[in-house]
This record gives sequence, C-alpha cells and structure tokens, in this order.
Amino acid sequence: MTQIDGHLLDPRQYAGPRQLSDHRQLSGSRQSGTRSRSEAFADLFDPTTFGHIERLGIGPGWRCWEVGAGGTSVISWLARRVGPTGRVLATDIDTSWQTRAARSPLEVRIHDVAADPPPAGGFDLVHARLVLADVGDRKRAIASMLRALRPGGRLLVEELDPALQPLACPDEHGPAQELANRLRQAVRALFTEPGADVAYGRGLPRLLREAGLRRVESDAYFPLVSPGVAALETATLQQLRAELTGAGLATPEDIDQHLANVATGALDLATPPLISTWGRKA
Repeated sequence: MTQIDGHLLDPRQYAGPRQLSDHRQLSGSRQSGTRSRSEAFADLFDPTTFGHIERLGIGPGWRCWEVGAGGTSVISWLARRVGPTGRVLATDIDTSWQTRAARSPLEVRIHDVAADPPPAGGFDLVHARLVLADVGDRKRAIASMLRALRPGGRLLVEELDPALQPLACPDEHGPAQELANRLRQAVRALFTEPGADVAYGRGLPRLLREAGLRRVESDAYFPLVSPGVAALETATLQQLRAELTGAGLATPEDIDQHLANVATGALDLATPPLISTWGRKA
C-alpha cells in the first residue's frame, strides 16, 4: 500500500501521479459547464496579490511581466494601473485562455520561464503566482525573472504550501470533515508529479535572498471559512471527477456527497496558505 499523509492508497487501483507541467492547465471538456479552477483561484487570491503589488508602488508607466499568467484577471488589473504609457507582458506555456487579441499596454506571448531566455525590457515588476512549484528547473526560472528586472525592480513570487497545511477541514470533527480531508489528499495525489515540492512556498524567502534580491519580505494568507475556498473546492472536484474515479482515488458517491456537504455551507473549508515573497534587485 502507498501512504500519503497518513492515508493509504491501493496501488492496484492508483495508477500513479499525474504528469502535469502546470496545474492550471485543464482540458476544455472538463471546464465545460463548470466554473474553472483558474477563475476560483483569481477570486480567492487576487485581492492579496493586488494588495502586495500596490505596496510595491506600481503606477503609470511601469513595465510588468506576469509569468505563467493562466488567465486575465491579474494582467487586466496591471494594465489599468500602468496605463497607456506602461507595458504588461503576460507569458505562459499555453495561452489558450486568451479570449481576444491583446491591446496596448498588454501583450501575450508563449514562453517557458524555465527554458526560454527572459524577455528584454528592464521590467519594474515581475510577478509569478502558482507557477514555480510546477516547473522543472525552479532555480533557472528565478534567475530568469531576476535578469529581466531593471536595477531596483521588484520581484513578487506567490506559491501555496500544501505540506504546511494539507487539510480541507483543519477542524476535523465528523464524517463530513473526514470525507473532505480524504478527497483533498486524493486531489493532491493526482497532481503530485515526480519532483514536485509541496513545501516549496516556505522556502521562497531564502531562495530569493540566495538569488541576490535585497530587502526580501514574506507573508502568508491562510483563508479559512471563505466563500472563495468553497468555490475553489467545488470547481476542483467537478473538474477532476473523471480523473479521481478513474485512478481509484475516490468514488462517484464520495464526490457527490462531499459536493452536497460543501453546498450546505456547514463545512469550515480551508486552502493551503499562499506564501507571498518579494524583494528588489540590487
């Protein structure tokens, strides 16, 4: 038997971790008719991200690089803040989320932060959210983002730390909470590919200092009992139903029961904390 965080999975049923290069990339068939995880992530974490970028001093004329954009909420906000004299470059290995042609100051480009040379431009801000924990060469990715900054430019990196708080219901006191936590571990097993670091978030302050950033600071956002967490939980289970059941990690009955429990609003659902870390290029 394979054990993940104290839960036993039968290897005769579990086909192993899913090979994904980016946990936000979901097939169109799974997004059809449901709220996407990327939208739920945006609703849940955008206020925290925007607050950090505000404190970093963003204003008209800034040049910003959004790494692994995965959607339009952050880049649209950045474009409004930098105005017509600024620039916002959004890159991702898959830009199928783009629904219409980008207009100045916004540009969308296919780019792999861990493999391709950094874009030129001397950016005032480089931001990556829920990206680095999933790339193969994280050290190279950080170095690439750092090279793209102008002297004095700001780097903001945000990652979840599932190992720091892996539970859907930290207050596990009954069958509904136990089921929620079992399914959270099943989702984690589905997405944990070889080499993935589920404790990566907590190491960001050290990693950014080692990369040469100055004035490094960090904080954690840990939403507990939030409509955004419930929306993300629902989107995740709806979109991963076939994968979870096909891998033998959950039954359709378990998923249906959990979604019904979430809909009652009686579960105190949580996510892993979002670790936000920022600093300046010397």
